[in-house]
Amino acid sequence: MAADRLETQVIVVGAGPVGLMLAGELRLGGADVIVLERRDAPTMESRASTLHARTMEVLDSRGLLESLGTPPNEPRGHFGGIPLDLTLPSPYPGQWKVPQTRTEELLQEWASGLGADIRRGHELRGLTVTEEYVEAEAVGPGGTVRVRGLHVVGCDGEQSAVRRLTGAEFPGTDAGRELLRADVAGIDVPDRRFERLARGLAIAARRGDGVTRVMVHAFGDAAAARTEEAGFAEVASAWERVTGEDIRGGTPLWVNSFGDANRQLARYRHGRVLFAGDAAHQQMPIGGQALNLGLQDAFNLGWKLALQVAGTAPEGLLDTYHDERHAVGRRVLSNITAQALLLLGGAEVNPVRALLGELLALEDVRELLAGMISGLDIRYAVGEGEHPLLGARLPHLDLMTDQGRTTTTALLRTGRGVRLDLSDARPGGVLEGTDCLLVRPDGHVVRAGSGEAGASDALRRWFGAAQTDLLSVKEISCH
Repeated sequence: MAADRLETQVIVVGAGPVGLMLAGELRLGGADVIVLERRDAPTMESRASTLHARTMEVLDSRGLLESLGTPPNEPRGHFGGIPLDLTLPSPYPGQWKVPQTRTEELLQEWASGLGADIRRGHELRGLTVTEEYVEAEAVGPGGTVRVRGLHVVGCDGEQSAVRRLTGAEFPGTDAGRELLRADVAGIDVPDRRFERLARGLAIAARRGDGVTRVMVHAFGDAAAARTEEAGFAEVASAWERVTGEDIRGGTPLWVNSFGDANRQLARYRHGRVLFAGDAAHQQMPIGGQALNLGLQDAFNLGWKLALQVAGTAPEGLLDTYHDERHAVGRRVLSNITAQALLLLGGAEVNPVRALLGELLALEDVRELLAGMISGLDIRYAVGEGEHPLLGARLPHLDLMTDQGRTTTTALLRTGRGVRLDLSDARPGGVLEGTDCLLVRPDGHVVRAGSGEAGASDALRRWFGAAQTDLLSVKEISCH
């Protein structure tokens, strides 16, 4: 039987949160997209459960928070298990507890509603890359399907098939230590927040539905060489060795393990092939940073790739995806390496933990680490200038424009760039002396200044022939 042949502009491999976020961003930018996912249905495993402030801002800028509701919020996070106040200027400070199942459901509804073609039960088996196109071969419920497009993006996780089929260089280190993790019903153990006992690290958190998530590492244990997920018996044995408690009578709903492997692609772009999320970087998912990092990869890439396939992108725009996100990923992997040592190291790391605990009492140190973990401190190299907003995300502002009251966040919901004329608003604070802002669809400021000098250059560099929305601002309230 001949294979079915499909045509699209972008092929996304992987329908986890990162792939779905990218598919929605591409559709918002007008690109045709087909998503290939080997799983028949969305995961029922809770996995990552933390969304940080910057990711909440991203979801708000696409109008998704109303559907999400108001999840539990915790202002306190941690750095390597040491308590850390994550409060920073943002509408969504701290961390927000959202099961990955809900995040995935939300993003699938959004991407599908925008017209993304999501094909579950389709496993990638082959990939052909030429100078003119890419072609993916997948095996689905009806047989072999071949999909041809202009670009393919691997959002298919740590064991990325796209990475394997292209031979993309993925340097770094394998796991030396690991945490065992399980969601267990029917047990009654004390809640533990990164409790370091004599024999190891124990974490326990009971959810509202009575299920307890436990995580455990016995000091000195090496990461196992695994061909399949850890079993509950292994988790229960380690838990008893570390805490002295027997949880074998509980019912495991989900069991896995994650190690401290630390790898990053040498390049996030290989011509017509790109990578995002765990396919681009492998790290211990400490404090939810892995999921948030991946979602923000997709948010950076989507609008650029949409302009590229539309033929309106300025020269070099797509390469800025690697330049910007590789640097961010490298910094996150570095802080996760430090945190893994603090979490999983034995008594030898206690002096360092004590010292860091003292340093966190200094506000500058707290803000530095909180900004790093939350993603609020990201500032891209977007061009010359000294303005404090240049390259940074535009803060949440209430505005009165020539079209009525709105916010800077709401302005981004069209997925287009925005030019704000502030000359009539007399802004103060960080906007003192600024009469023009040019903001990318991902919310980062690429021009902030006065007068017309440099405005045309910034428009050409970041938008080419694409149009941006121009609004005259009459009043500004900063938050």
